Amino acid sequence: MSRGSYKKNLLPYVLILISLYLGACSTTPLLTDSKQLINQSVRTLAIFKNRVDLETLPGQLKAAAGIAIFPSVYKAGFIAGAEGGNGILMAKKKDGTWGYPAFYTLASGSWGLQFGGQKSGVILIIRNSGAVESIIDDQGKISLEMNVAAGNVGTGMEGSVTTNLAADIIGFSDSKGIYSGISLEGSAFIRRNDLNQEYYKIKATPTEIILGNKVYNQHADLLRRQLER
Repeated sequence: MSRGSYKKNLLPYVLILISLYLGACSTTPLLTDSKQLINQSVRTLAIFKNRVDLETLPGQLKAAAGIAIFPSVYKAGFIAGAEGGNGILMAKKKDGTWGYPAFYTLASGSWGLQFGGQKSGVILIIRNSGAVESIIDDQGKISLEMNVAAGNVGTGMEGSVTTNLAADIIGFSDSKGIYSGISLEGSAFIRRNDLNQEYYKIKATPTEIILGNKVYNQHADLLRRQLER
């Protein structure tokens, strides 16, 4: 069996691990209320923008075509590591202003030497519209490696959508917990149409929300303004 087939066959078990671990984290359940998730994204972005060790982030935001914010990505497991968390994906409109968010779950399974449990806030800067479209169209898998830092201070991570160059996505993380290694290799964006419908009160796909700009919710305007500062 090839390595690719092996990982594919393990995916259902990885998703079960993610669900069980997120369900055990009472402060951030798997089915996070959509408005609460937007509020958490606002706080996460503010924290990251105020960190002196992430001084390049404001410049990256100005040049970005899109952004994904996952306020709480949980990692757990020994030997078999599972990572996952809910968040949002946004893109800039043609006039340069930020559109409205669509909801996603970031899911990943990594197999190797993994220890302990970890909670991370993750921000992914998407640098071109092609990468945004790839994520929306294909629930894009990404390949990311994080450099592990001691203590609770995370480091930058870089990656790419599988069909694009390595500069398509630049990621930032703030890791909290006991760990010896973390990897988001093979991560996937899973559409959360249930949260989209809850938030916008109508059935709306990520394509309609992000690329079509067909729906809006004023509750997200604070997040949009914060991105433009």
